[in-house]
Amino acid sequence: MKVKITIEEIRKYLDIEIPEFPKYVAPLINLANQYAQGTRPRVVGQMTELIQEFEGRTLLEWEKWYLKKKPVAIQNATEKILQKIKELKNAINKIDKEIIEQWVRDLVIVKTFAGLRFQEAILKRGAELKKTTYRFAEPDEEAKGIDGYIGNIPVSIKPYTYQVKQALPEHIEVKIIYYRKIDNGIEVDYGSVL
Repeated sequence: MKVKITIEEIRKYLDIEIPEFPKYVAPLINLANQYAQGTRPRVVGQMTELIQEFEGRTLLEWEKWYLKKKPVAIQNATEKILQKIKELKNAINKIDKEIIEQWVRDLVIVKTFAGLRFQEAILKRGAELKKTTYRFAEPDEEAKGIDGYIGNIPVSIKPYTYQVKQALPEHIEVKIIYYRKIDNGIEVDYGSVL
């Protein structure tokens, strides 16, 4: 059974103020933070360890305890993120129609072509290693996250960087083959298939 708990209910249950941000602000700060690494353990502390060490019960007690333990962490994180926000603002001001068109062309033409060629090379080599055939996925299979088949094994082909992108809502039910670009080609991990 799925139950929805609204923000208002959460506020009431936890007796805390959850800030609301203007549209797009929180995702932009989150992006800047990813680049700045402002909330990494070396800046704000290892939160899972700190919260276990904390013996209080309320948000106010936690805030006082944390700020006593890490008096400049919030300020340091804020400064790191603010610097990246300034850099992002500078970059945004350089974006015009021509740059957007170049970006779209690169994505739609160049990256699509290169990506499909990578996929074909990966499927073909995997099939050679397993001494079987390969094929690309049909459109209805692609909708399920399948890029192709090695023999009768459905596979998804992703760059190694995909593993780190936990924010992605996508959940793939098939075996994933990871690849990484290296100096003279690509390095492929067939571990889940072979």
